[in-house]
This record gives sequence, structure tokens and C-alpha cells, in this order.
Amino acid sequence: MIQSMTGYGKTVVVWNGKKINVEVKSLNSKQLDLTTRIAALYREKEMEIRQLIAERVIRGKVEFCIWVEKEAGLEAVPVNTAMMDNYYRQLKGFAQEHQLTDTDWVSLLVRMPDVLTKTEVELLDDDEWQVVKTGVVEALQHLVDFRTQEGAALEKKFGEKIDNIERLMASIEPYEKSRVEKIRQRIVDGLKQIPEAEYDKNRLEQELIYYIEKLDISEEKQRLANHLKYFRETMADQPGQGKKLGFIAQEMGREINTTGSKSNQAEMQNIVVMMKDELEQIKEQVLNAL
Repeated sequence: MIQSMTGYGKTVVVWNGKKINVEVKSLNSKQLDLTTRIAALYREKEMEIRQLIAERVIRGKVEFCIWVEKEAGLEAVPVNTAMMDNYYRQLKGFAQEHQLTDTDWVSLLVRMPDVLTKTEVELLDDDEWQVVKTGVVEALQHLVDFRTQEGAALEKKFGEKIDNIERLMASIEPYEKSRVEKIRQRIVDGLKQIPEAEYDKNRLEQELIYYIEKLDISEEKQRLANHLKYFRETMADQPGQGKKLGFIAQEMGREINTTGSKSNQAEMQNIVVMMKDELEQIKEQVLNAL
């Protein structure tokens, strides 16, 4: 069945008071076009994350993001009191020497370099990564589920358009049969308008047969029917058939265009225009098929 390239997935996992958000969204693209925004702690796993995405997403313009929310109490940066004591002794001596008073020491000291700087480096352990990896896999699965749902709508749309093209092609048949006699009668009537014209009726019939064979669309109808059948069969294949459906749609267009060039009746040409309209809608939507 078809999958759409449009999709969205998000999941939230929790580890030691941290809410880790994983979000992925995709739009249509000719190949996998991936951009990532990953919290600093998990950047060392970016290549593994990209591999997970490539395996499940296959194709599309993909935006992937991991960000962390911490509990309010965990956001506070420890105060470096030893550094503050050092600054205080130096600054107080300077103030006394220069007879400076009314100094707001706390306000001054917290603005000094490294007083509120977090010095310890947070390391990613395997247990936390396994939790985050589970969140990545779940978000990607949500994306795939979304794509599958959108793909079902695409498949239904394609089926309706294929049915319409088949009906329109079948509706050409009555005009196709009647036009042979109309062409013959038009030529004969034209010759009658020239009284002095002499012609061999047998030769005229031969020329008419040749002319009508040039306008015959039997082969175009058969090839178009084959393309329509192949399009349906391809839709039922495993996901990833979007490019193939696009190629089939191009071949369908060639047969419809040739039918239009051979149509010499207004009714037939009107039907061809309607077929082109149905096909154009398929071409627009097939760009979004995975």
C-alpha cells in the first residue's frame, strides 16, 4: 500500500526528572533530506539517530529534534562559594583602601566571572541513552503511522482518478465508430461540390482506409489500459513506489496525448481534455507518495 511522505511523530520520555522530547516531521522530497537539532548531551549519538531515521523514513524532507525539559529545582546552577570568598576578600580590601562604602556585595559578587558557572560536565550513560533511543523509535513509528494513514487517503484518491480515466476512455468508443462514416461522407460531399471532378471510387475507398488507419486509436487505448492496470498493481506493492507511480503516470500521459492528436471530433477532444485533467491531479498527488 501507499505511504505519504507527509508525516508527524512525537513522543516524550522521562529520565531522572528530565522530560526528553523527540519530534520528527516530514514533507515530500526526491530523496532523504534530513536536518537535526539534538540536545548537546545526545549529539554523540547523532550518527546512530540518523541511521534509525534513514531505515524507517527512506525518503522525504525530514526535520528531527530532541530537546530536554528539566524540573524547576534541577535548573538552578550551583554557586561557586569558594570563588565568591576569593573575590570578596580582594574587593573588600580594595574598598577599605579607597574608603568605599555602601557596597552591595551580593549583587556585585554574583556578576563576577565563574561564580555561577556550572563546571561539571554531564555525561551520557547507557541506561539514559536506551530510554532516549526508545523515544526516538516510538516517534519514528508515530511518523510511519501518520504516513500510512495519509497514504490510504492518497490510494483512494488515485483509485477514483484511474476509474474516471477508464470511464472516459470507454466513452470515446461510440464517437470512434461513427467518425469513420462521417469522414467518408465529408470527403464524398466535398467531391460532389466539384462537378467536373472525376475519381476512382475504389481508389477513394483505399485512401479512406489508409487515412482512417492513421487516426485509429486502438493501440493507444490498449496501452493506456495496460498502464492503468499496472498503476493499480504498483499501488498494492510495498511502500516506496512513489517514483515508479510517477513514471507510469508519464506513460499514461503519452497515450492520452496521442489519442488527443488523433481525435478529429470535438466530442472526442473534449473527453481527452477531461482525461488530461484527471491525470494532472494524479501527477500532483503522486509527488507526495513515498
